[in-house]
Order: sequence, then C-alpha cells, then structure tokens
Amino acid sequence: MKILIVYSSKTGNTQRVAEAISRQLPAAELFDVKRAPDPSGYDLIFMGSWIDKGTADKGARTFIEKLKNQRVAIFSTLGAYPDSEHATKSLDAIVELMPTCEVVERFICQGAISPKLIKWMKMLPKNHPHAADAARKKRWADAESHPNEEDFKNVRVWAEKVVS
Repeated sequence: MKILIVYSSKTGNTQRVAEAISRQLPAAELFDVKRAPDPSGYDLIFMGSWIDKGTADKGARTFIEKLKNQRVAIFSTLGAYPDSEHATKSLDAIVELMPTCEVVERFICQGAISPKLIKWMKMLPKNHPHAADAARKKRWADAESHPNEEDFKNVRVWAEKVVS
C-alpha cells in the first residue's frame, strides 16, 4: 500500500504528530503541505492540519482541494481539549471539505497555542466570545504541554489501526 502523510503546521505541533505517524509507518512518505506531491497515486493519505476558526488551516484546505475519491485519515491539533464539542465540530468541518473522499479515521490532540494568538485574545474586551477568561487561560496552560509523549503514543496506535 502506498501511503502519503501530509501536514500543515503553524507552531510545530502538527508536524510533530505527523512525524510520530511516520515513525510508526516508515514506508509512508512524509511531506509538509507546501512540498507535497500530487496525491492521486496514493492508496491512503494521512492529512494533518492545525485548527483555525473551527476547520483546517488555509494551507491544509488548499491541499485538501486536490483530494478526489481517495481514502483519507485526518489528524489535527488544536488549543481546545480534544474531547470538546469544538474539537468534534472542527473534525466534522474538515470531513465536509472532502465530499468525494472516504474518511476512514480521525484523530485530534491538544497542541500549544501560538503566542501571537494568545496575545491577541488577551487584548479582547471582556464581553468578546474569545476574551481571556479563567477557563480559557486554563486551557492555554494545559495546551502548553501538548502534544506530549502520551499523544504521540496514541497517534502511533491510531495510525497502526488505520492501516490494518
């Protein structure tokens, strides 16, 4: 089986998750989305993105547009908790970007948030939906330690399950 792993990463979180998948599946080809080859010759594509405004980031979306009638496993990182409604809806939004593809599996884990984004949110007025409240600050702190070794172990197990 010819496998392609493609990722888009802003802070390095999604790249590190993609590299963990690559270590589990050494025969797979690993590429940053900016250098990714034509996906049409692959039997399975692992597509990774960071979550931006509730969906895949722009770089990932550009690559996703090239996916037609293919088997895809999606993986993502986000600042929110992976078991949150936001995480679930974000993965659903990514699946909707590939209507002709068979999305065989999905994986998401928390990842550290861009310091620029945190700085922006700290400047928002208290009544803004993304303002820096106590719960959001806790999520930011929790996200700082992710992805971690447990996340990498979980994604390796997941990747093995996808190909078996």
